[in-house]
Amino acid sequence: MPDGDAELSLTLHRSIAEIAAEDWDACAGGGNPFVSHAFLSALEESGSTGGRSGWLPQHAALRDAGGRLLGCAPLYAKSHSQGEYVFDYAWADAFERAGGRYYPKLQVAAPFSPVPGRRLLMRDGVAVEAMAQGLVQACEGLGLSSVHATFCTEHEWAALGGAGWLQRMGVQFHWTNAGYGSFEDFLGALASRKRKAIRRERRDAEASGYVLRTLRGHEITPRHWTAFHRFYRATTDRKWGRSAYLTSRFWPILGERLGDRVVLMVAERDGQPVAGALNLLGDEALYGRNWGAVVDAPFLHFELCYYRAIEFAIEHRVARVEAGAQGEHKIARGYLPVPTFSAHWIAHPGLRGAVANYLEHERAGMIREIAALGELSPFRRDGEG
Repeated sequence: MPDGDAELSLTLHRSIAEIAAEDWDACAGGGNPFVSHAFLSALEESGSTGGRSGWLPQHAALRDAGGRLLGCAPLYAKSHSQGEYVFDYAWADAFERAGGRYYPKLQVAAPFSPVPGRRLLMRDGVAVEAMAQGLVQACEGLGLSSVHATFCTEHEWAALGGAGWLQRMGVQFHWTNAGYGSFEDFLGALASRKRKAIRRERRDAEASGYVLRTLRGHEITPRHWTAFHRFYRATTDRKWGRSAYLTSRFWPILGERLGDRVVLMVAERDGQPVAGALNLLGDEALYGRNWGAVVDAPFLHFELCYYRAIEFAIEHRVARVEAGAQGEHKIARGYLPVPTFSAHWIAHPGLRGAVANYLEHERAGMIREIAALGELSPFRRDGEG
């Protein structure tokens, strides 16, 4: 495939192990653990992706004529739309009702992780459009319906939109560190009523009698991972009533590969874990990812998932906490709405036109929704106590 005066080639790889970790990470950088070679390899080696999971690795590697890796992308052939958090079920249903075949499709994503960040992992000076062109050519060559880059950066979103991909927006809730010296400093920035509510919730969580701990790296032992998988299954079984995406083997591999980037908030009773919230630490953010419990205690979820994450970020001078998908209840706890971005290339002109029309209206509605949600901010306004 041409790129200006240079001749580039795109290859697809059925395992992340086919691309050297140092080459992949040189493109990915170290800022976001969810696109690191370590995270993606943990998914594959644990059986969470590949096999019969419906996430078949097809990782993209863009090279120059000399074989140097210029960019890469975590790419999967998908036989369903589960585990993506940017829902296209209606598109698939409409296309298949009309006689089309939506699956398999190609998905550029950090599997099971609604974490915004770079998806087209290009070395400095290499244009995103070069990878976009290669992905479209791969999709056409394989005879697939579409390529989707979910939770990409706004820069990638704009570049892909310029290359003819369809643009979609969503919303998440993130906490921003304004240079607070302590959790009390953060509370001081809130309106009085919100401040009192958070203090009450934290008191009630502490009064539950559980021992609350924050663990990192080697502090997380096999018994913690065994317990955490039980929590994870309890959550997936209760919410969705189906098999969990992540296998029990994933957690200890993740802990071994990512070390101190793994931050686990746990509640223990009689020395045994009964609830936990898993976070991964990047260069600029603490990413809240999975939560589960085998007990029901007042505000324990808020304490482990939101308040302890804020405390950790303040203590370690982390710029923000990203608390995952959904949840307007996060606003009252200092997590404010921010837009998320995804881009979609659809081969069939009829489906592409219908989705483009839908997304135009959806984007306008999302912009209004984010503005309205922002008005619910718990932070003090001028003149408030």
